[in-house]
Amino acid sequence: MIYFAPLFDGPHFTSEEYMFHVKVFLFGRFSVLQNDDELKCFASAKARELFCYLLLHRDRFHCREVVASLLWSDCGESQSRKYFRQTLWQLQQALQVFSPNGSVRGLHVEGDSLKLDADAGFWLDIAQFERAFAPVRGIGGERVNGEQAAALRNAVALYRGDLLEGSFQDWCLYHRERFQNMYISMLDKLMEYCESRREYESGLSYGERLLGLDAARERTYCKLMRLHYFAGDRSGALRQFQRCSAALGEELGVKPSKRTMELHEQIRTDGLKEPGFPQAEKAPPIGEAAPSTTLLPRLKRIRAILMNLQHRVERDIREVDRALANQVSEPPSGRN
Repeated sequence: MIYFAPLFDGPHFTSEEYMFHVKVFLFGRFSVLQNDDELKCFASAKARELFCYLLLHRDRFHCREVVASLLWSDCGESQSRKYFRQTLWQLQQALQVFSPNGSVRGLHVEGDSLKLDADAGFWLDIAQFERAFAPVRGIGGERVNGEQAAALRNAVALYRGDLLEGSFQDWCLYHRERFQNMYISMLDKLMEYCESRREYESGLSYGERLLGLDAARERTYCKLMRLHYFAGDRSGALRQFQRCSAALGEELGVKPSKRTMELHEQIRTDGLKEPGFPQAEKAPPIGEAAPSTTLLPRLKRIRAILMNLQHRVERDIREVDRALANQVSEPPSGRN
């Protein structure tokens, strides 16, 4: 296997990335940089394709036959195996260029399986991109904290273009769409984050990037309308509505939704309220412990259970009292 420094595992992309001997870029045009100089290390397009495929499925073993049939789907089994052996040798030669001592470490070939380690020692743009997105997946931008927002800003800066531009294999198209959806989600969250922090200019720039991907994205126009209005540019907000109406009509043949129309009316009549800053948690008084956010719900559930149990006990006591009273009031039966 190939070994250099461990793959950078943090959410930020600072000067630490320069510790890496090699950087690999899959967004936009594929490129490999060694000390910021581009390397031409792949002897064939197939060797480069195999490298990219293994990077996108790193840390998982792959069957040789499956990969061979995927890369040479128009060839027979014996021919695809032959091409695979040649391409694997070319990949090993390329990876030797990455290593300062010419060793081949990081690529595992075991019998009929192979994989490329995620910590093979080179900086990888898609790895940083995925790490930045993972902590904020499924949460709104207004709930993103400052550290996560910084990671997202750096991640969207890495998106130099769609994944592996110029490649049109089925496996590549799937991942290209996956990363583009992640990129769109990141921009959405950053717009919401900027609005909640009143960073309106930055939010507007992220919105324009989104419209560059989809000119008829109605929800983006709504966010741009809000950002313009809160920045004090009501006319700019109203122009965004006009852009939205024109784009929807031209591309989809529809009019803006009721919600968008209501937002437009609020802006036109100066009736849109500005969002407040996120509320910081209040510190408890000196000497008083802060309640645990995980303990309180549990205590409330226990209290509800105990109250329910108390009500049941009181009900049972009443029923026993009534039964005893009935026994006392009834005369004893006589014997014959």
